[in-house]
Amino acid sequence: MASDNSAAVISLHQDPPKPKAMTGAERAKAYRDRKRKKASAGTVQPRKPAPAADVQSTVSPPDPLPSPNAVTPLSVTPAPGHVTPLPVTLSIPPVTPSRLNLASATLMGAAIALASVGVAINGWFARSLGSSDVAGWLFLALGMAADLIALGMPSCAANLWQRGHRGTALLGWSLWLVTFVFAVTAGLGFASTNVSDVTLTRASRVTSAVTAAQAALSDAMAARDRECKGGVGKFCREREAAVVDRRQVLEGAVAAVGLVADPQTDAAVKLVAWASLGALRPAPDDFAMLRLLLLALLPQIGGLLMMVARRSAR
Repeated sequence: MASDNSAAVISLHQDPPKPKAMTGAERAKAYRDRKRKKASAGTVQPRKPAPAADVQSTVSPPDPLPSPNAVTPLSVTPAPGHVTPLPVTLSIPPVTPSRLNLASATLMGAAIALASVGVAINGWFARSLGSSDVAGWLFLALGMAADLIALGMPSCAANLWQRGHRGTALLGWSLWLVTFVFAVTAGLGFASTNVSDVTLTRASRVTSAVTAAQAALSDAMAARDRECKGGVGKFCREREAAVVDRRQVLEGAVAAVGLVADPQTDAAVKLVAWASLGALRPAPDDFAMLRLLLLALLPQIGGLLMMVARRSAR
C-alpha cells in the first residue's frame, strides 16, 4: 500500500501575503509624510550674495569723458554754385463738397427763383418810369444791375468776413444795403400799381344789384320829368324825392361791389378778429399795407437765402 505523501509536498510557487489593512491613524501619518516630502522637494535654496569685495573688483571704472575744449567743431562750406533749398510750406485749401444735400439744393433753387422774379419786377417798374424809350431802357439796366448786386453781395461779404477782410466785408454790406433799399422801393411800386389796378377793375364791375338799381333810378327820373313838365307842384316834389332815394340805392350797390373788390383784406380782418376773440380789430388798410410790404420785400431776399444755402452745404 502506497504511503500518502500529500502532506510532504511543498508548493514551489506561493502567493505573496496580502498587505495588512492600515488603520485611520496610519493612513493620516502616511499622508503627512508624503506631503512633507513634496514640500521639501519643491523648495529652492536661496543663493548667498557674493561678497562686496568681489563685486568691486569685477567692475571697472568708466572711461573719462573728453573735455569740451578737446572737441573740434566741424564746419561745412558749401561748394561754389550750390543753392541751399529753403523750406517750403504747403497750404491746402479747405475742400468744399461737390454735392449739396437736398435741403441746401431746395434753398438754392428757391433763391434763384426769387432772384429771377426780383430782377424782372425791378426791370419792369424801372422801365415804366422812363419818359422815352431810351430813358426806359436805361432805367431798366439800372434796376436789373441793382438787383443783381443785392443778390450776390451777401455771399461775397460773408466770405470776406470769414477770411479776415473785415473792412472790405463791411463795405460790401453797406453797398448791399443801398441796393436792397432801391430794390425794395421798386418792388413796392410794382406791387402797389398792380394791386390798385386790379382792385379798381373789380370795383367797377356791374352786378345784378347795380343793374337793378340803375334801372330803378332811370324810371324814377323819367317819372319826375313827366310830372314836373307842367310846373313844380306836390307830385313833382314827390318824384324828386323818389329819384334821390333811387340814387342812394345805386350808390349802396356800387359800394357793396367795392367792398368785395379785395376779398383777401376783408377775410384777413375777420380772421384776426376771430382769432383774438374780438380783442383786435384791424382796419382793412392795415392789412393792405402789410401785404404791400411783404410783396415788395419777399422777392429781394434771394441773396440772403443764397448765402444761407451755401453755408449749410459746407
